[in-house]
Amino acid sequence: MPDRIALIRAVNVGGAKLPMAQLREIASELGATEVSTYIASGNLLYTPPGVSEDFDRALEKAIETRFGYYREVISRTPAQLREALAAHPFEVANPKFSYVYALTGTPTVKAVNEFESREFPTEVVRVIGDDLHIRYNAGAGQSKLTATVIARILGVQGTGRNLNTVAKLIDLAS
Repeated sequence: MPDRIALIRAVNVGGAKLPMAQLREIASELGATEVSTYIASGNLLYTPPGVSEDFDRALEKAIETRFGYYREVISRTPAQLREALAAHPFEVANPKFSYVYALTGTPTVKAVNEFESREFPTEVVRVIGDDLHIRYNAGAGQSKLTATVIARILGVQGTGRNLNTVAKLIDLAS
């Protein structure tokens, strides 16, 4: 079973193409084992050859070298994703509109308070540790709550996956 699940930010949108076959190849070249991907949105399951943080940074650098753009690699253990899924604080009317947004770090209390006190027109939000939970009323594609807005207010970058995807990644890692 893979030890880690990497969520790579903003791939296969706009000009940032990252074929999943090449992502698996890069991860294997860097020494990862039990390598697989799930859908073409930057989800990598793997067991790193050493310290996961070191592997994640090496993967970022390898993607940048091969494809010419930088993207954050945010990884979690299956247990961490399971905990994030269980901690989702909102009623889930439709799992594809509810997200766990994995952050690159834990935002400051001040940033969290500022973010959570804002009124977003069609979303409800809550930060729990190094995860942001979002429930969109009309889907992420229609939202004004963009990655740029989130990073600017929280002071950390991140990437989101809907609850269906999070549950599937946990299942694939088990």
